Amino acid sequence: MPAGDVMPPVSQEAAPIGDGHADGADPLLDPRALQILTTEHWSLLSSRSLSYNEAFSRAGMFLTFLSATLIVVGFLISSPTLSGAVLPVTGLLLAVDLFIGLATIGRLAGAAGEEFTAIRGMNRIRHAYSEMVPGIDRYFVSPIHDDARGVLSMFGDAGGNSVLEGIAHGLTTTIGMLMVVNCVLVAALIGVIATGAGGSTIVAIGLGVIGFAAMFGVFTYAGMKVSMRVADGPSAMFPTPTEGPRKD
Repeated sequence: MPAGDVMPPVSQEAAPIGDGHADGADPLLDPRALQILTTEHWSLLSSRSLSYNEAFSRAGMFLTFLSATLIVVGFLISSPTLSGAVLPVTGLLLAVDLFIGLATIGRLAGAAGEEFTAIRGMNRIRHAYSEMVPGIDRYFVSPIHDDARGVLSMFGDAGGNSVLEGIAHGLTTTIGMLMVVNCVLVAALIGVIATGAGGSTIVAIGLGVIGFAAMFGVFTYAGMKVSMRVADGPSAMFPTPTEGPRKD
């Protein structure tokens, strides 16, 4: 290039976005596709594993705090000199435990949403594998469809088609178990407050039962709403066939 000439500017026009190739070719035909999909698959597996580990760690931390509270309350009850401090200290500790329990449930709900997203992504990748090698999906144990039905089939179609079955299954999960524990904490806290206010034992138990039922109803309703919102997330690219045998 002669001196003084200026190099023409490089075009900044971006390549078309949508099908991954400017010429509209199938991206799965690219020789790099398998490596990219495999890398993404392992990344999603790692994300799901982290969600599991955090969920178990947070649940264990909450139960540890609760166990320590029961030990402290036991010492207070067994000590005649500290009998006057039983109700206020117990109420304070139960309130702290309730806060930790609610925060734990909130984080577990977020982790469940992250796991749902990771499973949806892995189902899409398995569908890509089945497109790259037609017929390979018959060897898969996991599903290849990314709609709510396909993702939930990873859990054995948890809950079936009945609301009661869904609630019963939810109670067997970690977050469901912690919801029940938090309902018991609410009932115990109400009972302690009622007793400290001069109420009889019958009144305290009655208010505690009402508090348990009300909190259980709130948790059940909130859990169903969150589950529906997560399930109705991004539109499915590869929905489960509505007729014929399922390709899981």
